[in-house]
Amino acid sequence: MKEIIMNTVKIVAITLVAGLCLALIYEVTAEPRAEQEAKARQEALEAVFEEASGFEEVEYTEELKAGVTAYVEGMGVESSVAEVVEITYALGSSGDFLGYVFTVDAYKGYGGTIEFMVGIQTDGTVNGYSITDIDETVGLGMNAQEEEFAGQFAGKNVEYFTFTKTGSTAENEVDAISGATITTTAMVNGMNAAIYTFNYLETEEG
Repeated sequence: MKEIIMNTVKIVAITLVAGLCLALIYEVTAEPRAEQEAKARQEALEAVFEEASGFEEVEYTEELKAGVTAYVEGMGVESSVAEVVEITYALGSSGDFLGYVFTVDAYKGYGGTIEFMVGIQTDGTVNGYSITDIDETVGLGMNAQEEEFAGQFAGKNVEYFTFTKTGSTAENEVDAISGATITTTAMVNGMNAAIYTFNYLETEEG
């Protein structure tokens, strides 16, 4: 009995020390991790809006989000599938408004949520997107990051995107990623959520 108690005490002590060590490591690395995340975010913003000299995050209030959600869902993209989670203004050197950067969560990727940023100019032209978090299959869904797929969206001014497996023939069509229909669908839904959000904001603010 005494031996059992001693072993229990040892296990509790080891667990406690291990927990304290993990907490200390987390605390020590918190600032570097935050700096790295901020750097990655800035790089993504600049990637989708190279012309911008600065960026200003929009206060995404519950009221604004509710309006966006209702509009986007009315256009056919349910919030359970994809939604804009952050809105940022892209600004010129003199503070002039150049367009928006939308942070999108596409929830139905093959490996889960795909997070990416989309830049859209004031006239509705899509600059392109930059993926900030993805866990798709290497050689298949991960190709959403490659120019061959991503480049199909850039420079387009369309009402919405769709995809095809037989070769795109329309301005709003993109060729699906070979062997990755689920990832393609997620990316297209996310891009459309960004476009519909842009349209809503232009209607409300215009």
